[in-house]
Amino acid sequence: MIWKPHATVAAIIERDNKFLMVEELIHGERLFNQPAGHLDPDESLIDAVIRETQEESAWQFIPEAVTGIYLWKHPDNGETFLRVAVCGSCTNHDAGQPLDEGIIEALWKSREELAQDPDKLRSPMVINCIDDYLAGKRYPLDMLVNVP
Repeated sequence: MIWKPHATVAAIIERDNKFLMVEELIHGERLFNQPAGHLDPDESLIDAVIRETQEESAWQFIPEAVTGIYLWKHPDNGETFLRVAVCGSCTNHDAGQPLDEGIIEALWKSREELAQDPDKLRSPMVINCIDDYLAGKRYPLDMLVNVP
């Protein structure tokens, strides 16, 4: 059997000391995550994070830097996720846009609010990404290379 980690992206967007989050329904449980999702075939990592942010939050995302690359193995099912987190800003919120299936709402939350109940986070990567962002970790976007 070939091991296949999930290739995912996440948007780290801060405004007024709060972060853009999505509340989603996962196996009947309401959890918080950054706008995030899987890389689609023939899609660049940058295009993926822009698309996922739009689909899950109705915000247009402007990538500015890579915050980090994270590898996490789910303790319950053993699935492995490789997440590329990209920070940036957002503009043009489309309040009339339906959000992706499973997304309850997009909202802004502080790090403190999120840390109060870690069991309500989709994964530990949520806080890891925010902490790295707050620590000033920024890497150039051009490190994400699509090889033709």
